Amino acid sequence: MRLLVTGGAGFIGSALIRKILSNTNMSVLNVDKLTYAGNLDSLLAVEGSSRYEFFRCDIVDEEAVEELFLTYRPNAVIHLAAESHVDRSIDGPADFVRTNILGTFTLLQAARKYYRTLSVSEAEGFRFLHVSTDEVFGDLAPHDSPFDEHHSYNPSSPYSASKASADHLVRAWGRTYGLPVIITNCSNNYGPFQFPEKFIAHIILNALHGKPLPIYGNGTQIRDWLYVDDHAQALLTVVARGVPGSSYNIGGGNEIRNIDVVETICRALEDLAPNKKPKGLGLFRDLITYVEDRPGHDTRYAINGAKIKDELEWEPSENFETGLRNTILWYLDNSLWWERILSGEYEMERIGDSN
Repeated sequence: MRLLVTGGAGFIGSALIRKILSNTNMSVLNVDKLTYAGNLDSLLAVEGSSRYEFFRCDIVDEEAVEELFLTYRPNAVIHLAAESHVDRSIDGPADFVRTNILGTFTLLQAARKYYRTLSVSEAEGFRFLHVSTDEVFGDLAPHDSPFDEHHSYNPSSPYSASKASADHLVRAWGRTYGLPVIITNCSNNYGPFQFPEKFIAHIILNALHGKPLPIYGNGTQIRDWLYVDDHAQALLTVVARGVPGSSYNIGGGNEIRNIDVVETICRALEDLAPNKKPKGLGLFRDLITYVEDRPGHDTRYAINGAKIKDELEWEPSENFETGLRNTILWYLDNSLWWERILSGEYEMERIGDSN
């Protein structure tokens, strides 16, 4: 089986590719533009595999995307390429509209054109899996039921609005053109190789450097945390057994307030890395700093994962305690990876390679 994975140099995409190449006999074509969050260092363990190929490409490039389909001839597409940071979407929404909406449109058109060239048996097995977010549903009050697959869309940020738009395009191409599409909506991911501006990675690294641990507002916003390797396994399950035209919510079953996430990280660091504490610091939690809340900040996300459990027999294997411990230990043991990002070294190489 040949998979075309967009955004494979990103956090979730690289975890997916590592899992594919270590746990299956499938082949992968990684298509990535290598924006600031795309990092081929996350794929060093698999770059020598005969079943792995990388092609640098902007998914908005219609001609290049169509050529990729015709030359690689994938059995399935897992579309992860996206601009995904909410704060960046507030400061500069244009990139989110371009990549998340126009890029998804370009992929759908190329997939539709390619799909018409397939034999009957090839067409029966083909899948276009679009990876989305629970943020398209907006937010929940404290006692509301978690999001299920029929929850109405009510995005709050330019990021979530662009992902909601992409979801609607995917459904339309499935219904209008018969493309065998599937959508997954996941909760907040965390784990090894996550870009340092994301919440948990940012808190871990700031703590190790003795920098403030910023908490928006009063820190009572609630998120459902999903370990990235569990998400990767869920995506493989959906692409193999999911029903075309369906959507599946993927959650970690870990609803936790932001302030409690930070407190948990601080306690874990006291246990796992007391020798990493900056000189003169009492406790890691002394670095907690409350800052002005984000505009339009959603109050609570929560995922109802009953459908994927009942229909596809998937559920997360990591709880938040074990997943967070794995994550912290990874950042402690892999400083070279994140130091290259914080220093800007990897960014200069990325820009140089594009010239």
